[in-house]
Amino acid sequence: MTRPVLRQVHNIGRRRAWVIWAVGLAVYVLAVFHRTSLGVAGLLAAERFDISAAQLSTFTVVQLAVYAAMQIPVGVLIDRFGSKRLLLTGLLLMTGGQLWFAFAGSFEVGLAARILLGAGDAMVFTSLLRLVAVWFRVKQAPFITQLTGMVGQAGAILAATPLSAALATWGWTRSFGTAAGVGVVLSVFLVLLVKDSPYRGEAVEKIKVRALARTLAEVWGNPGTRLGLWVHFSSQFGATVFTMLWGYPFLVRGEGLEPRTASLLLVVMTLTAMGAGPLVAAFTSRVPYRRSQLVLGIVVAIMLVWAVVLLWPGRAPLWLLVVLVVVTALGGPGSMVGFDLARTFNSSSRLGRATGVVNIGGFTASLVAIALIGVVLDHLAPGGPADYTLDDFRAAMSVQFVFWGIGLVQLVRYRRKSLRHIEEAHPAALDALRRGDTLLPGISREPDA
Repeated sequence: MTRPVLRQVHNIGRRRAWVIWAVGLAVYVLAVFHRTSLGVAGLLAAERFDISAAQLSTFTVVQLAVYAAMQIPVGVLIDRFGSKRLLLTGLLLMTGGQLWFAFAGSFEVGLAARILLGAGDAMVFTSLLRLVAVWFRVKQAPFITQLTGMVGQAGAILAATPLSAALATWGWTRSFGTAAGVGVVLSVFLVLLVKDSPYRGEAVEKIKVRALARTLAEVWGNPGTRLGLWVHFSSQFGATVFTMLWGYPFLVRGEGLEPRTASLLLVVMTLTAMGAGPLVAAFTSRVPYRRSQLVLGIVVAIMLVWAVVLLWPGRAPLWLLVVLVVVTALGGPGSMVGFDLARTFNSSSRLGRATGVVNIGGFTASLVAIALIGVVLDHLAPGGPADYTLDDFRAAMSVQFVFWGIGLVQLVRYRRKSLRHIEEAHPAALDALRRGDTLLPGISREPDA
């Protein structure tokens, strides 16, 4: 297949690239805000819709299920239509979903709104990572990827504190309605400032339907892609479960903290993730051979601190809960390593699909864990949130260890497979990794679809 002749018309990694990234990042911050907004509104939502713990978790589970299910289709659409269109579509869907949620008066209507919100959210992060891959230099990409995840967590801070205050002052409809209005403003900047590529003559890939299954199979068959998926699976879900739904009730109803203190701990968690991002980025760019081993260490540390908290006699002291949120927060930056693995093991024309596969991992683990925690709580405390005890939460939050255990086994397995893959495909690249050089995209075969 003859490739189009590309002509670079914009500088890579310069001012225009940063402007495009900043606009896309603002959309991502808003997406994180929408995604985590139910974290501080969960108890209020249970009262508003008169629902059980399982039904409350259904809001988040369905939202994440839609998000995860759409990752591969979204990756295909990004490779076909480009990031700008997908970002705009996702932004409009999130805006509509949050506005609908603001006026929802029943569980069924609220659930439909969260589905719309999840569909829009699914299009944002993968689109932004593709912009990073094409607008920044290879040496810049790991840092910008981590910076994206780090700054994006500002959305969780906005959900943890200002939204909590707004709900107390303005009420449900005005608070969520105002949040929806921000998307309208960002859509204007997105249309005016974002471009898909710094090259002219680059046609986004027109995928043939008959070749789609084959190309997806090749992306999936690359052990580096699956290593990225298990990195994301193992490290991301703990922080997501905590910030999106069950962390706040666990701290307030289980550990007996004041709501304001619980909100502050969620902010500490987010700030920790933001602060750790550059450190993880520096490590992955300087010691790429050890990327997955770093994630292994992070996951083991998270498991250990959770074990201490859940086994502590009585309610855990505040200092230990601070340690819990700080260590659990490291999983966020750790999960970003999965996208760096996808970028370095796959050619740029397949990056959307590879990133989508990786992104499925953590969100699949999150939605299943959130659902199981809700089921356990309903079984132990059928009376609802008012009846939750510390022992109920101890049993429910222990569900997470199943997912960490599976993730660790798969991490070790696919690290070995991915190293063998590099050695067979390009032995010099493996030597370069050991020396600390950046592994360039292209370990995969170039696609012909």
